[in-house]
Amino acid sequence: MAKPIIVSLSGKESSFALAKVERSKLYPTRKRVPLDGNGVPCSRAAMMSDGNIVLRSGMTAQGYFTAAGRWVAKEELVGINPDGSVAELKPSTLGVAQVLEGPVPARDLLDLKVDGVYVLEPESVDAALLASLQQGNLYRFPFNYGTDYNCETAYLVANEDGVFAVVGNPVVPAWVEEATVYVAEPEEETAGDLDFEMM
Repeated sequence: MAKPIIVSLSGKESSFALAKVERSKLYPTRKRVPLDGNGVPCSRAAMMSDGNIVLRSGMTAQGYFTAAGRWVAKEELVGINPDGSVAELKPSTLGVAQVLEGPVPARDLLDLKVDGVYVLEPESVDAALLASLQQGNLYRFPFNYGTDYNCETAYLVANEDGVFAVVGNPVVPAWVEEATVYVAEPEEETAGDLDFEMM
C-alpha cells in the first residue's frame, strides 16, 4: 500500500490514505481478446523498423534500443534539460509533510491540466482544515507519487462525497490580440505519406 499524503496547515499536520480514481471503477468496461486458431489468447508484439527484432508486451518498460540497435537498460537512462544539462530527480512526496498553500482561488484549479484524481481517506485530520475544505476552500501543495523528474501540483478539495486530491500541471494560456489573423504553419510532407489524388 502507498504511503499517505501528509499536509501541514498552520503547523498542524493531516494525513490521508489515497486511492486513484480510475475510469474503470466508475464505468463498465469491455475487453476484446484476440484468439488464435486453437482458441488461445494472443499476446501483443511489435516489430522494429529494421525487421530484425520483435518486442513483446512489457519489454519497453525494462529499457530501450538505440538507433544503432544497442540495448539500453532503463537504469542507465537519465533526464536531460533543454540546455543539455542532466535533470535532477525529485523524490516522492508521499509520507513527507507538504506545506499547504491557500486557501487559493478556484480559478487556479481551472488552469490545471489534470493527470489524475485521488480519493483521500482521512487518517488523522486537523479539524480546522476539514472545516475549511467543507466550506468550499481549496489548498495547493506539491505532489510526486514516485521519484520522478517532474513534481506535479495537487489541489486539496472536498464535497459531500469526501476529500480529493486533483493532480496535474498548471497551464499558462497563450492569449492572442483581437483581430489577429491566425496563420497555420505548413505541414512537412514525408515520403511515406499517401497521395490520394493519384488514386
